[in-house]
Amino acid sequence: MSSSHAGDMAARPVAETRVGRLEPAALAGVMSRDVAIFGRYWKATTFSSIVQPTIYLLAFGLGLGSLVHSVDHLKYVQYVATGVVATAVLFSSAFPGMFNTFIRWQFQRTYDAVLAAPVDVEELITAEVLWISIRAGVYGVVPLLVAMAFGLNPEAGMLLVPLIAFVTGFGFAAFGVTVAAVAKTIDNFNYITSAVLTPLFLVAGTFFPIKDPTLKTIAQFNPLYHCVQLVRDSSLGQLGGADLTHSAVLIAFALIMWRLAISRLGKRLID
Repeated sequence: MSSSHAGDMAARPVAETRVGRLEPAALAGVMSRDVAIFGRYWKATTFSSIVQPTIYLLAFGLGLGSLVHSVDHLKYVQYVATGVVATAVLFSSAFPGMFNTFIRWQFQRTYDAVLAAPVDVEELITAEVLWISIRAGVYGVVPLLVAMAFGLNPEAGMLLVPLIAFVTGFGFAAFGVTVAAVAKTIDNFNYITSAVLTPLFLVAGTFFPIKDPTLKTIAQFNPLYHCVQLVRDSSLGQLGGADLTHSAVLIAFALIMWRLAISRLGKRLID
């Protein structure tokens, strides 16, 4: 038996061990690295992800709330508090998806090192998005906790908020990865922030109800709008049939962006 044939026979069992996609061991390996790195800068990340939505809540809920007492039969602080959850999710998912991915891929070459291990592109990207969305699910709850100090009553439906934030965060984290894959420089993110994320943020029903027919039509294609509606209904005990549509849109958005992120960044990493 030739040495090359013997080498092929020896290598074959190793290849056959990776028969499935998204192996839990590979996902856990990548995410454990993310957790270890997060331990070094969690204070700064948590501060920025929590404080900015909280400032919006205090400024609009208490400041503007002194002038606008109720919206859609809700106290204005309740209306804003349930809407700001989407803001917290957006800030803690889309931006890490863009900046962390670009830096680790282009500057640190972290992904090249990870792919040298028994981890494929799909597992790498999925693990990165999962980790970001888990954090978004946690950070999304903070505005509700702050609002409780100002009169928001706890409801059993609030237990669904971390899940809603997770699914929404998954979609926007994957969106951020996709943007990082197609951006030529890190400065290109300014276009996405100004032309995409800011309009989505404003037309989401966070601070004011969407009544205009044109805006209402646009809002139907905005995942943040569906996140706001779902969080608001679950937090205030008003879940209904329309929330099935909101849930379906968020899940579809997450799945589409996940596959798109794998496709776009996968091509760049393999090339």
